Amino acid sequence: MQNNLLEHINSPKELRNLTIEQLPQLAKELRDFIINVIATKEGHLGASLGVTELTIALHYVFNTPIDQLIWDVGHQAYGHKILTDRKNVFNTNRQLGGISGFPKRSESIYDTFGVGHSSTSISAALGMAIASQLKDEDKHHIAVIGDASIASGMAFEGLNHAGVTNANLLVILNDNAIGIDPSVGALKQYLTNVKKGTQKQDNIFEALNFNYSGPIDGHDIVVIIKELERLKTIKGPKFLHVITTKGKGLKQAEENQVKYHAPGKFDAKTGDLIIKSNLSQPPKYQDVFGHTIVELAKNNKNIVGITPAMPTGSSLKFMMDAFPDRAFDVGIAEQHAVTLAAGMATQGLIPFCNVYSTFLQRAYDQVIHDVALQNLPVIFCLDRAGLVGEDGATHHGVFDLAYLRCIPNLIIFAPRNEIELRNIMYTAQLGIEAPIAIRYPRGRGVTIDWKQPFETIEIGKGVQLKSGKDIAILSLGSISKNITKAIDNTTVTHFDLRFLKPLDEDLLHTIFNSYNHIITVEDGTVKGGFGSAITEFSAKHNYKNNIDILGIPDTFIEHGTIDQLQKQIGLDVESLVLKINKE
Repeated sequence: MQNNLLEHINSPKELRNLTIEQLPQLAKELRDFIINVIATKEGHLGASLGVTELTIALHYVFNTPIDQLIWDVGHQAYGHKILTDRKNVFNTNRQLGGISGFPKRSESIYDTFGVGHSSTSISAALGMAIASQLKDEDKHHIAVIGDASIASGMAFEGLNHAGVTNANLLVILNDNAIGIDPSVGALKQYLTNVKKGTQKQDNIFEALNFNYSGPIDGHDIVVIIKELERLKTIKGPKFLHVITTKGKGLKQAEENQVKYHAPGKFDAKTGDLIIKSNLSQPPKYQDVFGHTIVELAKNNKNIVGITPAMPTGSSLKFMMDAFPDRAFDVGIAEQHAVTLAAGMATQGLIPFCNVYSTFLQRAYDQVIHDVALQNLPVIFCLDRAGLVGEDGATHHGVFDLAYLRCIPNLIIFAPRNEIELRNIMYTAQLGIEAPIAIRYPRGRGVTIDWKQPFETIEIGKGVQLKSGKDIAILSLGSISKNITKAIDNTTVTHFDLRFLKPLDEDLLHTIFNSYNHIITVEDGTVKGGFGSAITEFSAKHNYKNNIDILGIPDTFIEHGTIDQLQKQIGLDVESLVLKINKE
């Protein structure tokens, strides 16, 4: 029986003591290690399994961390973490107080750049390579990027610049034809033709002045090492095209790559998912969006749906199946998605642009310049708003209220439950004649019987949820469920403002004239968000009420379950009870 190689490897230095002949065994052990941990702890599985041989080869050939390795997005970096002195803590991956699910500079010297959003690796690696030139340092700089990420505009910007430098940069394309959902677009077809040998046009990467090699088998570790050793001797920008299979080594992950991108818990031996019963549970907000847009689109032929590479995660997939000519996955291209929606709106279509809150940050100028400035009625549906849990600081959607509130013409609405999400979608497609952002959280809501007849929502009107005589709590969005539990059996009054913009000033005047003590609660940042809007209203009208603002503190929130993180920052039910009882 062969010795367990991985057991004795905690760093690339130890890895390099192995012979090339031992590396296939190490690859199998590394895959098994990842599968066994993720089966119970959960995380991003398929991408890391797909680059196991590539990960080993990179650390074997290059002198990391002196040679700098940047993983785009970071979904695929589990093997990298295990081989770089984090094997013994890998079981804490994505857990409160544990290691991050993504490369993170403060966590390890081997994590040369913090990632989480896609398509940043080429620009970052080029920046490092130019810095090395200026400092007269002899280093290699390697960016590993997937075929979905390289289709993003930022990746092309990095390639375009790199091609006119003599920087010591190696871009490795991890081509598995899938991101979270299957890759889309003309570049995908080009790469498919390259793999098949049917591409007739000039090589696009050679045209950008890269020394191109490949495609090579990303699971033949001997071939990879040989090619990496050759590329080490070549000056200037280089490009290696590597073909991999996402989920390699776990049959179900190879056959169902979308589901096994981040599958939740599964049986490590069989690969079968451990599925919890969804009977008698409220739906996920994303599914309420997905089913509702299909329902609306049946009666309104002008409705179109757009998502940047998240059709499954956003549930726009339902519309893509029902109305394939009216629903568009544009790939990892948030800027394009927003301006595409703007263009459609000028022609009388009703675009629902569905994007995760954290990813809309990548299209901020387009929201301002192309949509709001022209007052175009684009309907932004911002999924994963607020805290998202284990993906941590790069993915929490906590900044949207603050960064959207300052934009003229833009309506901002946060439904407190699934019925309100349905009704605001219905209201928006009737014709508001202004852009609107609808932000809702990750996960399940609170209403089992959510599919009620549509009702219109009056723009800019809040509601009173509970009457009382002492403190007035003002909330926005789904965080109201925690407040409802916290103030049960109290004389506290609860208002749901619903709209951050326009604020219900008539209701606010009534509140400020009736209650001396006001508490605002939001799952957005306390700097610049809902609470700030309320204090601005108070100052404008010279009210002297005592106002407390509860929300996301002025720091980046790390990873953990949503319940753990809410407790950490004082937004869970127990913390709210303590806060209210103190007043």
